Amino acid sequence: MESRSTRIGIIGSGAIGGFYGLMLARAGFEVHFLLRSEYEAVREQGLSLQSAVHGQVHMQVNAYASAADMPLCDWLLVGAKATSNAELAPLIVQAAAPESRVVLLQNGLGVEDQLRPALRPDMHLLGGLCFICVNREAPGVIRHQALGAVNLGYHSGPAAGTALAIVEEGAALFHAAGIDSQAMENLDQARWQKLVWNVPYNGLSVLLQASTTPLMADADSRLLIQQLMAEVVQGAQACGLVLPQGYAEHLLRITEQMPDYWPSMYHDHAQQRPLELQAIYAEPLARARAAGCHLVRMEMLYQSLAFIDRRNRQA
Repeated sequence: MESRSTRIGIIGSGAIGGFYGLMLARAGFEVHFLLRSEYEAVREQGLSLQSAVHGQVHMQVNAYASAADMPLCDWLLVGAKATSNAELAPLIVQAAAPESRVVLLQNGLGVEDQLRPALRPDMHLLGGLCFICVNREAPGVIRHQALGAVNLGYHSGPAAGTALAIVEEGAALFHAAGIDSQAMENLDQARWQKLVWNVPYNGLSVLLQASTTPLMADADSRLLIQQLMAEVVQGAQACGLVLPQGYAEHLLRITEQMPDYWPSMYHDHAQQRPLELQAIYAEPLARARAAGCHLVRMEMLYQSLAFIDRRNRQA
């Protein structure tokens, strides 16, 4: 089991980083939170979690406005959106202890490839796939509706033959905090699996201005969800990755059992923040196309979202 003396840093302490950081802190780990716009509120009031699964959690936490003020951390969990990785990279390096483990709790493909050149050679880079319904209600206040599992996979670093052991070390850390976590041997496959849900629900929530319950209840939007899921599975197969049999149907059943949920891309759109289009749409489309596979519906959804994103930026 992971030692409670392990020092953990949270880079990007919004909904994702705040939730997992609080759960780890509640379990007794030493956790340090790097914040930007919410620093003053969290420093004064602490972090609060309103969870349908874990109840009410409120803690005064180690909050920082600058990575230079943080102690060096053994594990760094990056909860900020992939659109911020370029500016976050120097902060991650600044807060990283020797041979630190960096976990990108982000959606999409290619996020590790983007960040790796900016890290030190001694740093281990992992991907973390979060299956959770969570959003930020107010500065320092997080609402957790359902789920919470984190699947981990190793991307790169000086692991030699011990990569799986490092991933299992990370999974043990989450287990100690009461979070389900699995070590994934193939990170690319794990990321494609997450795309089966992210591609339809994130994009359609923006395009159709609808949350999961109405999207599932309408016959036409439900069919479109199924068709988009099938295209993602097809894209993964073209790239040599075979997803579990019936995986799309499994995700449909899980979504039907979830409380009504607005995906993270909808919140980004509503607040006119950049949409995560590169990692969730452009990169998988490019990989599938390079393998001779054209995902027509996904391409149309991406083009529509790109138009909306450009209009938001101009506004």
